[in-house]
Amino acid sequence: MSSVRQRRRSGFIDRLRPYLALSRTPHGLLDMTTPVLAVVLYLGAFPSPGTTLVGLLTAFAGYTAVYALNDLVDLRVDREKYRQGLLSDAGGDLDALLVRHPMAQGLLSFRQGLLWTVGWSAVAVAGAYLLNPVCVLIFALGCLLEAVYCLMLRFSQMRVFVSGVVKTLGAVAAVFAVDPRPQASILGGLFLCLFFWEIGGQNIPNDWSDLESDSCQGACTLPVRLGPRRAAVLIAVFLFLAVIESVIVFGFSPAGFTFGWLLAVAVLGGVLLLLPAAALLRRPGGDGAMRLFNRASYFPAVLLLVVLARLLA
Repeated sequence: MSSVRQRRRSGFIDRLRPYLALSRTPHGLLDMTTPVLAVVLYLGAFPSPGTTLVGLLTAFAGYTAVYALNDLVDLRVDREKYRQGLLSDAGGDLDALLVRHPMAQGLLSFRQGLLWTVGWSAVAVAGAYLLNPVCVLIFALGCLLEAVYCLMLRFSQMRVFVSGVVKTLGAVAAVFAVDPRPQASILGGLFLCLFFWEIGGQNIPNDWSDLESDSCQGACTLPVRLGPRRAAVLIAVFLFLAVIESVIVFGFSPAGFTFGWLLAVAVLGGVLLLLPAAALLRRPGGDGAMRLFNRASYFPAVLLLVVLARLLA
């Protein structure tokens, strides 16, 4: 009997795996720490249990839907990469821990991907409405900008700034969920910190890993247009700004971070962002860009641990 249950469980996991890959769930779970970080940093305290539960479910649904939406809009481009042998499952890439672009590889149909995306979008909208109807508008804006970002692939490298805005919206919605009229100083600081981090630590390095395939397909990304050397300089500049802004926003938090805590934030930012950026400047290359991407992905989660340590101290 236990072997039957085990086979059923294994079969369920195998069927679920392409859906989780579509939403890049391992990376999405890391990204989910961003709205949590925004709330506790903004409040300087923990939200109510009810808000926490609804917020976590809404955040999971929202990130799951938006990541899947990316593959839905980019399906034609991803299928071209797959047919040309340009779509590889890079084991060192957090986005490829399961499988890259499962719809393009035929592991899911477009209809299956669409139903998955719509279902989680409905959950996200319901949760966002319960928290604050403004959050529904922010989620809708995020979905729209994500589609615009994908459609700009062959038209403009300025799409990188669209991606920066999309990645900040989860944190912005989280703040509006706990304060309908948030303070501009902390909210603006959070926006800038995450905006700089997304561009320098996520978007440009991730595009760098696709440099060969993007070049073959005529994509407009910063690594393609500027070349590795200048892309590495931009990464370093944006990540330096992200570290500076992280210290500033922690200083504004009502949690009351003293100099020692702010120094810890700066050091952690240096280890996670600036050191791999400096290594990439010394030796520009795809492997270095991917190492930076992976390490930078932990930045919000590590900052969240700092806030939790301060609140629980």
